[in-house]
Amino acid sequence: MNQHPPKSAVASPVSESMNSRGEALDNLSMDSFWLEVENIKQSAEAEQEECSLADVKTQEEGEAEAEWLQDAGLAELLGEPAGDKDNLVLLSTLTRTQAAAVQRRLDTYSRSRRRRNKHPVRDVRDIFAASSSQDTAAEKEESSPDPLWHNLRTSNTQRKIQDNFSSAAETQDYSCTVRNPGKEEVFNMDVAYSEQAAVLLKGSFLSESRKLKDGNALTRFKIPKGRLGVTRIGDLSAQDMKKIPTLALIELTALCDILGFELKRNKAAKLKTTEKRLFGVPLNTLLENDQKLLPNTKVPLLLQALLSCLEKRGLETEGILRVSGSQTRIKSLEQKLERDFYSGLFRWDDVHQNDVSGLLKRFIRELPAPLLTAEYLPAFAAVQNIPDLKQRLQALNLLILILPESNRNTLKALLEFLSKVVAREKNNKMNLWNVSTVMAPNLFMHKGLPNKIPEGKEKQLAEGAADVVRMMIHYQDLLWTVSSFLVAQVRKLNESNSRRYQFCDKRIKNLLRKIHADKDKVEKNQGEPSKVVKVHASLLLKDSLEVHLNNATRVADVLRQFQKNLCQNGWNIVNTVNLLKCNHSTECTNLLLYEVGGNIGEHCLDPDTYLLDLYHINPHAEWIIKQNPSCPRMF
Repeated sequence: MNQHPPKSAVASPVSESMNSRGEALDNLSMDSFWLEVENIKQSAEAEQEECSLADVKTQEEGEAEAEWLQDAGLAELLGEPAGDKDNLVLLSTLTRTQAAAVQRRLDTYSRSRRRRNKHPVRDVRDIFAASSSQDTAAEKEESSPDPLWHNLRTSNTQRKIQDNFSSAAETQDYSCTVRNPGKEEVFNMDVAYSEQAAVLLKGSFLSESRKLKDGNALTRFKIPKGRLGVTRIGDLSAQDMKKIPTLALIELTALCDILGFELKRNKAAKLKTTEKRLFGVPLNTLLENDQKLLPNTKVPLLLQALLSCLEKRGLETEGILRVSGSQTRIKSLEQKLERDFYSGLFRWDDVHQNDVSGLLKRFIRELPAPLLTAEYLPAFAAVQNIPDLKQRLQALNLLILILPESNRNTLKALLEFLSKVVAREKNNKMNLWNVSTVMAPNLFMHKGLPNKIPEGKEKQLAEGAADVVRMMIHYQDLLWTVSSFLVAQVRKLNESNSRRYQFCDKRIKNLLRKIHADKDKVEKNQGEPSKVVKVHASLLLKDSLEVHLNNATRVADVLRQFQKNLCQNGWNIVNTVNLLKCNHSTECTNLLLYEVGGNIGEHCLDPDTYLLDLYHINPHAEWIIKQNPSCPRMF
């Protein structure tokens, strides 16, 4: 970014909705943003490097679609051998809008191959088409409840799901238009976001852009807890979380298709090797080195040290993050850290807070690939183009889930720190917008993506980038939630994989023709008022707990019952030290209940999960009580 517009310049509006939001942003100072850009430029010029706001290069027709299908785990549909044919099972879990998104990419790829006179790939109609007679018959079938959609009316044939959603739209409010700014709004995670958008589109709901004035005016959202509770990132096992990015990519693409926005992605960047050990080192390499010293490390030790230092001595400092330290001192400190950090000889107490904040921002900028990844940085930037706040958050939620685990964990650590800075606004004079404008250039400008921005577009991109950072800071708890519909799709994938389908062309065609026809055939006996199950706590006790489940039994109730029996019955405790507190009493808040096996790998359950409902969905799972890993152990 060699030039930036004067502060008074106004970018030409791209749409009426974007214009209304832009007018609100005009009232917010962008001085911190441009000052940070200037500091980055000076730092880059000293090292003969160039940075700019990330943009995307146009790919040839078919190339982007081929990459998308590969990333979505559907490489075999391109006629290429796939490492894991079971990935095709995910097609059976897709909603109508998700399946349509896959079909569009296959259709575009097929046309591009034919134009280049190459062997055509499998015809789309062989994969997705179903006979019109079957569709007509399906329309006449009576609708019945589906556990995936909970309280929405759907039919047994999910290929007609959009038609059924339109009738449910009368009672389900998915819109996010401007209402009472103090009102708490529902953020529905039970139904696929793309299906919600399709309902709004079909019902001709008009989305209005929310006017953003300051951090306190941002709408409050509440995720309604269904009978199965809420699942956070970290509640699922690593095995199940590996399935989430693929599903989230397909859903994000379907959502963008419905909204009429192009999902922009860059090619994966080739990382340059460096002789350094800390700055300019890929995240995965940093974590591999750190895990040799401290196993199970999820966030680079250097970043942890920088954030810890700032939390101890910098949160009260006026202008922290905004006021730049000396570039000469920061460069010298970087060299000392490279030499002394792992040996423990680096003295943090001797470093000024503003220099530490400069090191923090430099660490983020110096990553060989952007923290938001080179592939999806354009998509994060494009979120600003979605007029409706709720749909912007839906897209951000999916993008967070798509990120590699190392990037996602590092980003979360950064956002949690930024929230603490905002919480001390009275002392440090850094409100949510100030923090967002300072951090946006460090997240969205990268020396590895030096694309030129069209004249007149920089101001729009700058404000949009700052707005995206503001949403990530303010709504991070919501964004780090795994939607219930994605968890349901993971369960379906696990069930299907356990059957070990052996695919051939005919099997694929038949499977895709009956998408959702065999959806979640759960052993759900509605007439069964109660159930007796055993809950294990093998790491804590030799005995198991027998629990009588009814429609009102929640996880929290079982943990309280476990605590009561532990205190009254004198159970044989295996690991007393880890279970007892200083006053020799136990608290159920120290304990968690996990669902293990069946159609899930391992799932830490929400305290408000109703266990009889969960049993019906996964009757073959074991339930195990474990100590909360976040609670300190009393040794």
